[in-house]
Amino acid sequence: EYVATAMDQVGLKPDAPDGTWFHPFTFLSGAKLGLKNQLTGTTGDKSDSFEIDQRWRPLSFSKSGAIEPSSIVFGGYGIVAPKSEKFAGYDSFAQLNVKDKWVLVFRFMPEKIAPEQRQHLATFANLRDKARAVRDLGAKGLIVVSGPTSLAREQLVPLQRDSTLSGTSVAVISVTDDVARGWLKLAEKDLNELQTKLDSGELMAGFEIPGIKLGAEIDVEQVTDQSRNVVGRLQVGPTPSEQVIVIGAHVDHLGTGTSTSLARDDEKGQIHFGADDNASGVGTMLEVAEELAAQVKKHPGAFRRDFVFAAWSGEELGLHGSHAYVADLQAKSTAGPAAAQASSIYPRVAAYLNMDMVGRFDKALIVQGIGSSDFWGSQVERLHVVTQLPVKLQKDTNLPTDATSFYQAGVPILSAFTGTHADYHTPRDTPDKLDYDRAAQIADFMEQMAVTLSMSESPPEFIENKVASAPTTARTGARAYMGAPPDYAADVVGVKVSVTAGGPADKAGLKANDVIVELAGKKIENLQDYSAAINALKPGEKVKIVVLRGSERIELEIVPGSRQ
Repeated sequence: EYVATAMDQVGLKPDAPDGTWFHPFTFLSGAKLGLKNQLTGTTGDKSDSFEIDQRWRPLSFSKSGAIEPSSIVFGGYGIVAPKSEKFAGYDSFAQLNVKDKWVLVFRFMPEKIAPEQRQHLATFANLRDKARAVRDLGAKGLIVVSGPTSLAREQLVPLQRDSTLSGTSVAVISVTDDVARGWLKLAEKDLNELQTKLDSGELMAGFEIPGIKLGAEIDVEQVTDQSRNVVGRLQVGPTPSEQVIVIGAHVDHLGTGTSTSLARDDEKGQIHFGADDNASGVGTMLEVAEELAAQVKKHPGAFRRDFVFAAWSGEELGLHGSHAYVADLQAKSTAGPAAAQASSIYPRVAAYLNMDMVGRFDKALIVQGIGSSDFWGSQVERLHVVTQLPVKLQKDTNLPTDATSFYQAGVPILSAFTGTHADYHTPRDTPDKLDYDRAAQIADFMEQMAVTLSMSESPPEFIENKVASAPTTARTGARAYMGAPPDYAADVVGVKVSVTAGGPADKAGLKANDVIVELAGKKIENLQDYSAAINALKPGEKVKIVVLRGSERIELEIVPGSRQ
């Protein structure tokens, strides 16, 4: 409502399909336990019923319904990875018959293998991959146990939204170490010994756990929520234009914290204010709207394309708002050149400009997405000269922000970003830390880009960017937590970082502006190297880290924390 009021005050008109400011959408936001969940193990004439949420829990993507009592087999880490140039194939189920059985596997991946092998196995080690592997082998279900060497914060896998919320046709549950330990005793096996042996990277033959049948009733309900985007239009002529420039920023944040919160233990449950992420983007977008409204009034007839402004909801949960908006446009769109993909909304949407985290300027405005069109490079350089705003160009188009929704629909994108920082996704992201003067310069930069887009005779030509993208924020599925967010604007060999107070990097002795050049024996030259190295770390296991502090090369030891 606040954003809609602000749009109205600067001269925009409502542009949602129903003629209001608000574009509603429905999305899958999570999962919850139904009332019918039951897990029963039968050994001889004895039955044991396991307490839900205490000794077992289904995963959010599990099949629901009754699973008839079936045998249990043990399948190690449950990973099936093909052979690569450097590593032999890894198959937890070789010579193991899992058909019509439950398969008990460890939750993560072998804990003591070399970082390079961890990177190789990580591609095949998430729980969806493991469920898919046993499904394809005909199993009834997958049982996940964390195991004593994993140092998991919670033994049971949290029932929470994952990346897609799509289901699977097998049951997927997690159990506590004690439950799995009791089952393995029936096979005269010890949980700790099995995991310790597998942690070395050595494969072992799977086996059946004799004398037990496990039956279940699984009741997982997908939670559907509703939200709404705010959409306003600045019309540049007497009638709405056929092509538009969309300018957006996401209006949601983390509330008192979600699974992506990076709050310290003493900050849990506190308000995450989101001043930079993304009040800065919304405020800058509204500034652009106000300036463009003045320009259109001052120069009638000079513009070819209307401007559509959008405040997206649900970005932090998975780009839900922008995805829904694009999907609605795709359903209605019949425009587009023959060369464009069938789902393209281009050139009806001639370009999309995005602002996400633009309030903590350091050395340069990071302009992402230039790989989506050859149009951007020369225009960004021209505006750099005009505005005197330092910029750093990135070809990345696979971005963890709303621009991706448009890029995937064939629209050229440009996204403004000033980099992550130690306060990212914490209660410390507060408005007193924003650089308002630089934010105003960024608004001017984006406003002039929008003017160019509207006035140009032809829209930018979309190109598919085949350049590999580096991670662009601290969002990651890695288990390990460093507390050392990178400086994306730094032009160095290595990764220049800030340091989160109280985090692993701080405790290890890293300082703000240190440049990481080596981590766990891996050379770090860029963001891709840094991300891959973190993905290979084991939480709680000390590793060497080498930094450059000025001209001094310093070797330290860091103990990564755990996100899970």
